[in-house]
Amino acid sequence: MARSAEVELVLVSLALFSNTDAPAVFVFSAQVVAEEEDVSGPWEPERSGKGSPGSGPEADGSSGQRVQEPVSSTVCGEQEQEEEEEEEEEEGSCYSEEGEDGSNVYFYYTIGERWIDYLQRTEDGGLLRHVRPKMKRKSENGLDGRALSPGKKLCKGSEYSRTLGPCMPSPTTTFGDLRNAKAGQARRRRIPSVAPPPELQDWLRTFQRWSGPEKLLALDELIDRCEPSQIKYMMQVIEPQFQRDFISLLPKELALYVLSFLEPRDLLRAAQTCRYWRVLAEDNLLWREKCREEGIEEPLNLRKRRLLSPGFMYSPWKFAFMRQHKIDMNWRSGELKAPKVLKGHDDHVITCLQFCGNRIVSGSDDNTLKVWSAVTGECVQTLVGHTGGVWSSQMRDSIVISGSTDRTLKVWNADTGECVHTLYGHTSTVRCMHLHGNRVVSGSRDATLRLWDIETGQCLHVLMGHVAAVRCVQYDGHKVVSGAYDYTVKVWDPESESCTHTLQGHTNRVYSLQFDGTHIVSGSLDTSIRVWDVESGNCLHTLMGHQSLTSGMELRDNILVSGNADSTVKIWDIKTGQCLQTLQGPSKHQSAVTCLQFSSKFVVTSSDDGTVKLWDLKTGEFVRNLVALESGGSGGVVWRIRASNTKLVCAVGSRNGTEETKLLVLDFDVDLK
Repeated sequence: MARSAEVELVLVSLALFSNTDAPAVFVFSAQVVAEEEDVSGPWEPERSGKGSPGSGPEADGSSGQRVQEPVSSTVCGEQEQEEEEEEEEEEGSCYSEEGEDGSNVYFYYTIGERWIDYLQRTEDGGLLRHVRPKMKRKSENGLDGRALSPGKKLCKGSEYSRTLGPCMPSPTTTFGDLRNAKAGQARRRRIPSVAPPPELQDWLRTFQRWSGPEKLLALDELIDRCEPSQIKYMMQVIEPQFQRDFISLLPKELALYVLSFLEPRDLLRAAQTCRYWRVLAEDNLLWREKCREEGIEEPLNLRKRRLLSPGFMYSPWKFAFMRQHKIDMNWRSGELKAPKVLKGHDDHVITCLQFCGNRIVSGSDDNTLKVWSAVTGECVQTLVGHTGGVWSSQMRDSIVISGSTDRTLKVWNADTGECVHTLYGHTSTVRCMHLHGNRVVSGSRDATLRLWDIETGQCLHVLMGHVAAVRCVQYDGHKVVSGAYDYTVKVWDPESESCTHTLQGHTNRVYSLQFDGTHIVSGSLDTSIRVWDVESGNCLHTLMGHQSLTSGMELRDNILVSGNADSTVKIWDIKTGQCLQTLQGPSKHQSAVTCLQFSSKFVVTSSDDGTVKLWDLKTGEFVRNLVALESGGSGGVVWRIRASNTKLVCAVGSRNGTEETKLLVLDFDVDLK
């Protein structure tokens, strides 16, 4: 016997994932079914007759009578034809009914079809299927011609709530209900060529009487006995029923939060799913986070949001991300165009190189510096004034500072070529310097360091304590760190001109330094690299692995890249002291590494072997040669390199006259229109 229960109504929306052409199906359930109830007999089509649900014999109080629905084409054929001609102009609707005897009714409203299916529970426990023409409608796209917005309900004062009645909790819907609702005109039995076995109904009744766990056990045993073709059929039937476009159902904020976990490549693929996904995938804030993850600080033309197509505004952050991606691909695998060749300094050695914006400054032992345009390749200015070779330089905007063997520093205006200040004080070659703001610290072979104001040309402080030539220096605006040939690294307070720490541990000359305000990293001729704490002066790690002099280093966050005279490059984590990668293998440099730079993706290295190589930072794999001099191996050398996001500048020459002294400028930029 069926349970007596009040009518409940629930709307279940099933939308095929990413399939806007498939009809949406709405299921109206008005039933409470006990698990132990049986479904007896196959579904039967309704015969033509008079009456409707809620009227006729059952409405009069008789039980067990089947309600007839007039659906015969002979009775209402002309009317149906007229309705079909008017369907495109009329509004579709649906409703629920219940017999006065409390019999329960299923309603299936299938959009895109021309009928309504519903089942009625009779008093003897059976189900009777009814078919009737669908109500007039204007649109085939849903109840009101548009998809329901996420979170919207049909039961708050809308026209549909007046038709459907109040919303109440729904009983659990069986998979057969969902399947038939979603399939529309499809029948429960999908294999019409096979007659149902006579024991099928008894088998189904037995299954229906079992408890939930017993049903699961039975299903598990059944699956074990199925052939692969039968399992495949089950998957084809079941899997589509649970596909949902969950992104479109979520509020926009939550949908964007979900999409934020996708990689950019997957986000671009998601944008091709449907129109709404594309709108989400163009969200400017979403791409801003992707840019920040890649270290892209600001998009080009931030204020200009281009109209991609009607209704779509192209995100400037996405534009910046795509541009950077194409630039990275140009570095990695793009065609290497012929570089700009900047010739100067005759056959002298280019000792120092600076690159900022579109301005290149090269210093040489010919006593001059030259200012070049990275765009045109022209020599804009030649800075003449030193009486000895230039061995160190720094640059900020149009200000250039140089140090020379003539024991002076000079401050230049790169735009005019004018020498603004000549800084006197050192008694030997100015071998190194570091600029921060308007102050520069210089280190000399006279074993001292001096702090200068480049605007006034005054020497503010003199730092004395080393007993051999100062080879490298770093300055962060508060502390000065210096490395010298006396095997020590010193930390200075420039305002008090006092040495706060002397870091001892190296057993040979210190040639290179890096300082990030917290950690000091020093490289020495003793083959080791040491990581120090600037506050305590303690040695945190000793990085062993190189076999010779560490000629150059670069530190970013906790990643250190070191180049060595043993022809290898190593990548370290200074917090753990571990060597993450060693850049070597069949394509490694064949001679000492002279200079290096790295970004978030690549490491660029130059060598005495006349090559500039590109490596993958994360994997340590060799990518390709960016420069390979024909004289490499016979005297051709790449002395210095400087790189920006889109350009690479190489200072090239030789020690035996086999290669002309020059600058090579390679461009990896891209123009996205």
